[in-house]
Amino acid sequence: MLASVSRAARRAYPEVQACFRTVSSTQAAMNTSLRPDEEMHAIDESSKGPSGVLEVPRRFLMGPGPANADPRVLNAQALPLLGHMHPPFLKIMDEIQEGLRYLFQTKSPYTLCVSGTGHAGMEACIANLVEPGETVIVGNKGIWGERVCDMAGRFGANVVELKKDAGKTFSFDELKAAVEKEKPAVLFLCQGESSTGVQQSLAGLGDLCEKNGTLLLVDTVCSLGGVPLFADEWKVDAIYSGSQKCLSAPPGAAPLFLSQRALDKIKSRKTKVRSYYLDMNLVGDYWGWYGSRSYHHTGMVSMWYSMREALALVAEEGLDAMWKRHQSVHEQLWAGLTEMGLKPFVEDPKDRLCTVNTIKVPEGVDWAAVCKNAMDKYEVEIAGGLGPSAGKVWRIGLMGYNATPATVELVLAAFKDGLTKQGYLPK
Repeated sequence: MLASVSRAARRAYPEVQACFRTVSSTQAAMNTSLRPDEEMHAIDESSKGPSGVLEVPRRFLMGPGPANADPRVLNAQALPLLGHMHPPFLKIMDEIQEGLRYLFQTKSPYTLCVSGTGHAGMEACIANLVEPGETVIVGNKGIWGERVCDMAGRFGANVVELKKDAGKTFSFDELKAAVEKEKPAVLFLCQGESSTGVQQSLAGLGDLCEKNGTLLLVDTVCSLGGVPLFADEWKVDAIYSGSQKCLSAPPGAAPLFLSQRALDKIKSRKTKVRSYYLDMNLVGDYWGWYGSRSYHHTGMVSMWYSMREALALVAEEGLDAMWKRHQSVHEQLWAGLTEMGLKPFVEDPKDRLCTVNTIKVPEGVDWAAVCKNAMDKYEVEIAGGLGPSAGKVWRIGLMGYNATPATVELVLAAFKDGLTKQGYLPK
């Protein structure tokens, strides 16, 4: 009888709808794959989760990341799914590896995207390159050095921490003295420290590490694609990054590079890599590093579509133009901030990172109120400090799709309005 009730009637009378739900639920229970020895229970409908079509507000993500993704990159994620071992998908993985070789400036066959965020790239490098009891020197000049100290310790490393005050970088002589003294298995440095806005020089460190039997590991999460990097020429051994910053893609991929020396270290380990999920002996085989391909985990199909498009955008623009674009908007930003009387947190101009800019909060100014006004009125994210810079700075990210003159002007307008409301600037 119920089957003959029209859809209009069902919509019009809630009691009819409820009756249909009861019958449908009963029928569904009878047709499930419940095992003979299992007991069916009433389904709890009190917490069914979301319904309807998702809507999110528009935001200009001008903090330290994620940055706004390029529409072309987002559109790629809507393409039909392929199987993670299908030949057309494996071809996309090959294209990603080739794009990463250009981005890292390397001829090494050992490039891939780790399935996860930048932290997954960080952990992949530590898990594969460090064995228990080995010494790791960590150049700690912000929160990412702190994280690597923690992570390396969890993998049984003897961690030697070199510390710098926030806003400062390490000199070559400081690093040389530490490497020659400790003879570490790995020297870690963060090229672009997003918590403090500094860019670490890597000059001469590859040769130094090679002479001392050390692998040079570099974090480029907020710098890759925004500042110059030459993996082969600079003799870097391992690099990890993130997809959501200068590459104009969503979070979820961690570009990774290994040199031949780094891979040799992995292959000659005395102990198994402690992480199955991040073991490059296995993950690398899925990506075709060793001449074959075998299943390790389900590849992030839609995410890899977006990375393929992000890397195509890099190739189409060209690295030289991309690096110059990021530097140009950095200079534009600081020209405007200087007119407002604001000062950089990083005192030495050559140490300033162009992709994540740190601005001193003037005395008497409520930094959080400036951020709130920017979001409420302009839909612009301006971030406060993190770790050693918390409460001391604002952080402005100029990365990837957001590294344009128009977005800089929007950020400057939001700053000017917020500072005027607090009386720091005249009306």
